[in-house]
Amino acid sequence: MKKFLFCFLIFAACKQNVPEPKWEWKTIEVTASAYNSVAWQTTSTNPNIAAWGDTLKPGMKSIAVSRNLIALGLKHNTMVKIDTFPDTFYVKDKMNRKWKNRIDIYMGLDVKKARQWGKKKLQIHYAIPLDTIFTSK
Repeated sequence: MKKFLFCFLIFAACKQNVPEPKWEWKTIEVTASAYNSVAWQTTSTNPNIAAWGDTLKPGMKSIAVSRNLIALGLKHNTMVKIDTFPDTFYVKDKMNRKWKNRIDIYMGLDVKKARQWGKKKLQIHYAIPLDTIFTSK
């Protein structure tokens, strides 16, 4: 009996140290292109201001999403992993309503780099906070 109780207490102590996951990761295939904070690519008089009011700066790991992806959970500040990049990106901008199943990867002021990236179909993985899965619409 003592042996069982000892094993149970060890198991319970170990279980408490295992962090619970905070997100559910979802995967979707999208068309990815790139964009820059230059006036002719935006509808704003200040091309550094994104749709949710964030100020974009070169070097930020930021993406814009088509509005249909917002309904799937890719909301403002959602963490996103893009297949071809090692970094985590954050949703900071929205695309024009005409686009569907698309993301735009922010590439600062480097228009040449954005053009070289072009347009690709790829998979992205995005994080939905577990505490909002059953409470959000």
